[in-house]
Amino acid sequence: MENLTKLYCLMDDFCKDFEPKMHEILLNNGSKHRRRSTQLSLAEMMRLVVLFHQLRFRQFKVYYLYHVRLYLRHEFRTNKKTLYF
Repeated sequence: MENLTKLYCLMDDFCKDFEPKMHEILLNNGSKHRRRSTQLSLAEMMRLVVLFHQLRFRQFKVYYLYHVRLYLRHEFRTNKKTLYF
């Protein structure tokens, strides 16, 4: 699990630099857009996608249901009841 922590730290460092720049570049067409907070951070979502490709699952839903929910539940700091675990 140490590698998961390292991967998260790398993703988090990248996201801290990337997200403010991304929001500056986004086009605004004049209408209001909601920016709701998410259950998972961008770094956590990116970590799930990287692991999905490393473990060579074919379908993300199968990966989520049979790997993430069973083995990686404790890795995420969100409220477990609302994260659909």
